[in-house]
Amino acid sequence: MKKLPRLSTGQIWNMSIGFLGIQFGFALQNANASRILQTFGADVEHLSWFWLAAPITGMIIQPIVGHYSDRTWNRFGRRRPYFLFGAIFTALALIFMPNSGALAAFIPPMFVGAGMLMIMDASINISMEPFRALVADKLPDEQRTRGFSIQTTLIGIGAVAGSWLTYVLAEWMGVSKTAAPGEVPPNVIISFYIGAFVLLAAIIWTVVSTKEYSPAQLKEFGLSPQEKKTTKKTSGLIQIAQDFKAMPKTMKQLGLVQFFSWLALFGMWVFTTPAIAQHVYHLPANDTSSEIYNDAANWVGILFGIYNGVAAIFAFALPALSKRISRKGTHALSLAIGAIGLFSIYFISNPTMLILPMIAIGIAWASILSMPYAMLAGSLPAAKMGIYMGLFNFFITAPQIVNGIFGGPIVKRVFDSQAIYALIIAAVSLLIAAISVVFVQDKTERSNY
Repeated sequence: MKKLPRLSTGQIWNMSIGFLGIQFGFALQNANASRILQTFGADVEHLSWFWLAAPITGMIIQPIVGHYSDRTWNRFGRRRPYFLFGAIFTALALIFMPNSGALAAFIPPMFVGAGMLMIMDASINISMEPFRALVADKLPDEQRTRGFSIQTTLIGIGAVAGSWLTYVLAEWMGVSKTAAPGEVPPNVIISFYIGAFVLLAAIIWTVVSTKEYSPAQLKEFGLSPQEKKTTKKTSGLIQIAQDFKAMPKTMKQLGLVQFFSWLALFGMWVFTTPAIAQHVYHLPANDTSSEIYNDAANWVGILFGIYNGVAAIFAFALPALSKRISRKGTHALSLAIGAIGLFSIYFISNPTMLILPMIAIGIAWASILSMPYAMLAGSLPAAKMGIYMGLFNFFITAPQIVNGIFGGPIVKRVFDSQAIYALIIAAVSLLIAAISVVFVQDKTERSNY
């Protein structure tokens, strides 16, 4: 049986460049979705409910995409058709979401915006899951940590550009950052148009520059794609359920780590803008249209860009650090540093000083995007890489659904709409995740650098 050939650094970058585009669009969503929904009338208590669109669609779509991408082969390849399809619909959602007010005569814009958020998340999930599987398809064990680290770097670059774009357009290029009540500022609208273009271009780059192994080649490497089932229409869903039940022990252990990690991340993404507007800029909870609020929201975009930029840089250190203190040690340390960063936001009153916790969060984010997948890949059956990468997403989406349902009401009723306490809860959750890493069994630790 042949061994998967090692790929050059350039080839690994080409196969992952699409992640830059995906994260560009994802960063625009993370930094601006709450702001757009509040502009259209959403209360802080209900923000997390609208954000439920992301994890619900991810929970449904990623296992299905993973299952069928394992069984797909046509002239476009195995994973690449899903990249392209998802990119087209994500780009359309990016264009329409900030323009939801144009349909106000027919449907309340808040619901149109939430619908576009759901379409965007569904489409991003269609593109994202096969990228994880592609790394495992193409790279031998000893290159997988490097492959996921390069993905993390590209994710960071895309996220920095997407997070900073509204600020750059407003402060450096003179695009208006204010609008009438109920309308999205022009700098936000234009940034979403740019995001749609960048996402499509990056995905097309990967589709054109990366060739997938044919079914015959995969058999030579012992990675035969799953054959299509032609019996009952429900057989695919039954197989997904059976695969979930039979998931490896390492995957279950990592699931607990992922649960608390993403419980924290969801809270941070949803509540950072109102938390900083209230706690640092001292604005009332109902102020969502003043110039100071828009300054605060734009600064959150810069802060999100900073943590993603740190993640892009820190990703280069992950393989060496993992070799020195193990992948588990690296992930536990990174998550603990991120927890400290989130805690520290409570004690900061100067907006500029918020850069420091973002550095800590960036270290955690780099590890979250790569270490769990590097540990997971070696424990999975090669022919089911796509489905298990998709099922692994369950441990990302489930905590977001939990936070989405209960996070808003807790902030509203327990903490009197003071969103800063959502970030404290996120810090505690990230610390629990760090402790949970200690119990993960990483059988391929020594071979995956």
